[in-house]
Amino acid sequence: MNSNVRNFIKTLGPGIVFAGMCIGVSHLVQSTRAGADYGFVLLPAVLAAVIFKYPFFEFSSRYTSATGESILHGYAKQGKWILWLYALVTVATMFIVTAAVTFVAAGLMGNLFGLDLDTDKLAGIIFIICAVILGGGKYNALDGLLKMVSFVLLISTITAAFIAFYNGGAQISSDFVPKEVMSGSGIIFLIALMGWMPTAVDMSTWTGLWAEERIKQTNYTPTLKETLLDFNIGYAITGVLAVIFLSLGALVMYGSGTELSNNSTIFAGQLIGLYTGSIGEWSYLIIAAAAFSTMFSTSITVVDGYGRAMDRIMTLLIGKQRKWSYMLWIFIVAFGGYVVISQYLNNLKSLVDLATTVSFVIAPLAAALNYKVIFSKEIDEAHRPPKWLKGLAIAGLLFLSIFTLIYFYVLIF
Repeated sequence: MNSNVRNFIKTLGPGIVFAGMCIGVSHLVQSTRAGADYGFVLLPAVLAAVIFKYPFFEFSSRYTSATGESILHGYAKQGKWILWLYALVTVATMFIVTAAVTFVAAGLMGNLFGLDLDTDKLAGIIFIICAVILGGGKYNALDGLLKMVSFVLLISTITAAFIAFYNGGAQISSDFVPKEVMSGSGIIFLIALMGWMPTAVDMSTWTGLWAEERIKQTNYTPTLKETLLDFNIGYAITGVLAVIFLSLGALVMYGSGTELSNNSTIFAGQLIGLYTGSIGEWSYLIIAAAAFSTMFSTSITVVDGYGRAMDRIMTLLIGKQRKWSYMLWIFIVAFGGYVVISQYLNNLKSLVDLATTVSFVIAPLAAALNYKVIFSKEIDEAHRPPKWLKGLAIAGLLFLSIFTLIYFYVLIF
């Protein structure tokens, strides 16, 4: 095997884990809702969010390639106050985000196994399993299996969307009234949709943490080219799938008069029905298992990401890292997520919209932090972003800031 190929295989991982994290609520729920409620009208918004957020995720991977450390170290070097600010942002979002992701996973779990339990109880089971797996250090082995299952969902989604397109889409109901994007509720959903498209900007720090673990695992430090190729593959997958999920919702549900349910288990059944309605009932078990496995992968990745990030933040702020601190944060994240879910039973849409909106509102701040660090003096010329990427980042900052101001304007007036 060519040495370049061998080295890239050693590099490959953080970008794929990033894609696995993204292909959750933002895709299965929000993209599908966008298509089901608005048809293809919101497709430009999805593409805009993916394009304008790209630099800030790329900067995180670029920083780790340049320094061998997570961009969190870059925050600390710019000033402890920046790291404290990021810590506050993380604490403000982690319980809501963890709850939203696991809420959906719980619904899919109940649907797959036929469990007649409340969402909070199903979520509690998921949180316990996540803690046991992460505490036992078995995530790496599980990750390989989940990637394979996610691949099944990818192929199934493409197949279902293609068949739906071939069949001409849903039959438009005679009393169907299209929803208006340029309305208060329409703009608020638009902000929520872009909030996690492909995911929240403040989660960009996690790719560096995973890259650090990959370097320890393989004992190989990748080049900038290899690091960015790994990241770009994962990012491209998230963008393509966002478009496909939106298309599936538009082709199968838009104009049919069917509303996506607020109950997580019923919603899971509707989501799986998008596939079985196109591919055939024979595919139910495959799709149900793949969808649950994908969302469970997202749940465990989010719990791990927040736990790992808070552990590192506290180490940088306070000093010596404790062996038990990672597991303590895992417990805190899981317990906080459970408490939030218990307050939003049978209210899936509100919880998801809250989580994604909060993520979008803080996105300009998270983006500005990454921009500040990647153009700091500690980054050598060879690792600095090219001019076109710097220009896209500035445009991205304007994009995120303007839409955040629009959101507040609509909310207030």
